[in-house]
Amino acid sequence: MRKIVRLNMTPTTNDPQPNGRYQYFNRELSWLAFNRRVLDQALSDKNPLLERIRFLSFVSSNLDQFYEIRVAGLLQQVDANTTKADFDGLGPRELLERIRAICGEMVEAQYSCWKESLKPELERERVHFKSVEDLTPKEFKWLRSYFRREVYPVLTPLAIDPSHPFPLITNKSLNLIVSLKNPNPKHKEPLIAVAPVPRILPRIVRVDPDPGKPATFMFLSDVVRRFADKLFPGYKLLGAWAFRITRNSDLYIDEEEVENLLTKIEDELHNLRKGAAVRLEIEESVDENILRYLLQAIQLSEIDVHRIDGPLNLYRLMKLPDLLDRPDLKFENYAPTLPKPLQAEESMFAAIRRNDFLLHHPYESFAPVVEFVRQAADDPDVFAIKQTLYRTSEDSPILKALMDAARNGKQVTALVELKARFDEAANIQWARQMEEVGVHVVYGLRGLKTHCKCCLVVRREKRGLKRYAHLGTGNYNHHTARLYTDLSFFTSDTAMTADVANLFNSLTGFSRSPTFRKLLVAPFNLHKSMVKLVQRETKNAKAGKKARIIVKVNSLIDKETIDALYEASRVGVKVDLLVRGICGLVPGVKGLSENIRVRSILGRYLEHSRIYYFENGDEAPDILIGSADWMPRNFFRRVEAVFPIENPLMQDRLKETLELYLRDNEYAKTLRANGTYGAIPIRRGSLPRSVQGSLTENPLSQKAE
Repeated sequence: MRKIVRLNMTPTTNDPQPNGRYQYFNRELSWLAFNRRVLDQALSDKNPLLERIRFLSFVSSNLDQFYEIRVAGLLQQVDANTTKADFDGLGPRELLERIRAICGEMVEAQYSCWKESLKPELERERVHFKSVEDLTPKEFKWLRSYFRREVYPVLTPLAIDPSHPFPLITNKSLNLIVSLKNPNPKHKEPLIAVAPVPRILPRIVRVDPDPGKPATFMFLSDVVRRFADKLFPGYKLLGAWAFRITRNSDLYIDEEEVENLLTKIEDELHNLRKGAAVRLEIEESVDENILRYLLQAIQLSEIDVHRIDGPLNLYRLMKLPDLLDRPDLKFENYAPTLPKPLQAEESMFAAIRRNDFLLHHPYESFAPVVEFVRQAADDPDVFAIKQTLYRTSEDSPILKALMDAARNGKQVTALVELKARFDEAANIQWARQMEEVGVHVVYGLRGLKTHCKCCLVVRREKRGLKRYAHLGTGNYNHHTARLYTDLSFFTSDTAMTADVANLFNSLTGFSRSPTFRKLLVAPFNLHKSMVKLVQRETKNAKAGKKARIIVKVNSLIDKETIDALYEASRVGVKVDLLVRGICGLVPGVKGLSENIRVRSILGRYLEHSRIYYFENGDEAPDILIGSADWMPRNFFRRVEAVFPIENPLMQDRLKETLELYLRDNEYAKTLRANGTYGAIPIRRGSLPRSVQGSLTENPLSQKAE
């Protein structure tokens, strides 16, 4: 039976206002509501079976990061006796209590989804997950041989006694804690040992692989537990239980005191493995004495224990679709389109000189973004390339092109964000590789993360030097470009490219207050400009002019921006918010937000693009896109770039795209005033409408642009 998790997201009030009180949803509880919607995708028959497995894996991975960063921070506040509430009104202790209750229910729902829904459906498709007891004699013989050959040689059992203290258990690693009978008759207490399982070993084992047989799998933890006695010859095994510790992984760097940021972050990444424990996941059948010992050793309260009735770390199921050649159980392959002007063999720069281009990934190909950098690297008339890099892939063709450009003698500057959370180690590696071939690697402004998505190419032409720019909403990652919805914009507009050049100069040099003609850049002018645009719609509505706001972002949690939207709603501005994840705004409250609708769309692709639409009265609308969510961190602690789309055809295209989002009644959920999300009702005679399905069939490619 499907387990229902009811999230307590009742809005809180703060800041008295003339006509009552403003209301806000809490950030952490809103995020948990988002993760619940991801779990709903794993439960939904609309998705192919192996894709539902992926969604279930995402739920587990998301919770890991939530504990590593958000819960870890709350525990620190509670330990420091911090009682100050955020603007939503919840203090750390009360919030932590709510989170523990919700996460406990969510973990139960995850495993219910696996055991009662996904696993039985896999079995109907001749894909079996077995316990040791369910194996046939032939399968058990194969498994025993596999353990001896592939697993046993890399295991290192660690005894715990007065001369061997409790070992360091690294963050999120798989381990077994083992209880052994003490052979010394004077000591009746059992002996304890730990067996860490190296990450190099695959967590899902295909048993006795035979193309002609149904696929049979086991979890590695079950394999190691079954043969754990082989690690302790001469001792009687009383019990073995898999466990996993989640640790505080928030990277703290005092840049004022750091001379070499790259080296310091490298040191801190090593230390993160030893961060304070914030969660223990352990098999439900664990002996209570063993559990008490383990909690004492890692200095964790029993309230932060998740007893698991099933395999630890369901994220490991992410590999399953790749282990099965079953296209019938996956999303259909989709080949993105390419606008005709970019299909020609001519130079990208010639095409961009004639027209700006707007691409919508993954419906339209990411290849032009790669080709833009690749051609710049090979073009003898290109003098300089400047690029921001936040997250990319190990096999990135863009990184290769930048290094080729440096080898070709061009001036290449890469702004690598070393502090991109959970990608720090990879970014350090890229930085070193690029520096070795002559790329000038810069780490951005002190105290700020460089999150904007910009590439600038300077080229010598007949009339002198000319700039070309790519600006986007997503990372320069050709893998995620097939999975995330993002927008790419190519231009050679003089004012726009001058702003991009100014942005790069600000990031690499000294500039306290740079000025921009077209770009809105955080932390300089973005927040103030966005609030002013909302306030202008409010003013227009009061004057009887047309007023409307449509905003598509990943998160909305900035108080001043939310308050401005409340004021717009109170004077009659129609506000449509497409917020994928965290939302602090409470919609549908009479006298406060009755003109505001909030929708969230989760589907095949991860909604990642940011679009901002302002009706602007009787004038042409202002439509902007960029890298920034509406959060304090994006407005004040990151370098973000938001830019206007001024071409009327492109504006029409973006407006039509937003309307498709607002008509979605298949994957969209609407946020209610009580914090729950509900399905969009399908009216009698109407058909289900999916924005992602519509754009897959018709990507709205530019026609005359």
